[in-house]
Amino acid sequence: MSRVGKNPVAIPDKTKVEIDGSRVSVTGPMGKLEREIHPDMTATVEGAEVLVTRPSDQKKHRSLHGLTRALINNMVEGVSRGFTRELKIIGVGYRAELRGNTLIVNVGYSHPIIMIPPDGITFEVLPKENKVFVKGVDKELVGETAAKIRSFRKPEPYKGKGIRYVDEHVTIKAGKTAGA
Repeated sequence: MSRVGKNPVAIPDKTKVEIDGSRVSVTGPMGKLEREIHPDMTATVEGAEVLVTRPSDQKKHRSLHGLTRALINNMVEGVSRGFTRELKIIGVGYRAELRGNTLIVNVGYSHPIIMIPPDGITFEVLPKENKVFVKGVDKELVGETAAKIRSFRKPEPYKGKGIRYVDEHVTIKAGKTAGA
């Protein structure tokens, strides 16, 4: 049995899960998410829990079992609490600002980088601390958007300048040493 897949997904108050064949819809206080799960997997709502079952013990079905359960759990968590990724901008003159809902990032290029958020994503900027928060209900989209912002200027290994996740550790390399 899959360790992740056999655990039921708890449905919090004010959250509603509807399953129509292989289509899962989750509605909560933060919004609504829909996803198509693999047709071999079966999801059922029993009381305040969602149970995912698999048809056989094949390797493919075992791996899909845990994945399907995790995807449904992320949908439930997203519409009830939401997801946030926090980025930190490090470097002299590097900064981010918010104009309306558009993120403008200056990270050492000859031009500022302008990013319009995808649907369901909001940005929040703390200019004093040079932090950018990416918030939304879809965990996959939040992570993808944060990775795109990080790709504008990845942290470099000699001074550590660039955009990094707050919990990311960047190993600083030693520079060239003077020849003797």
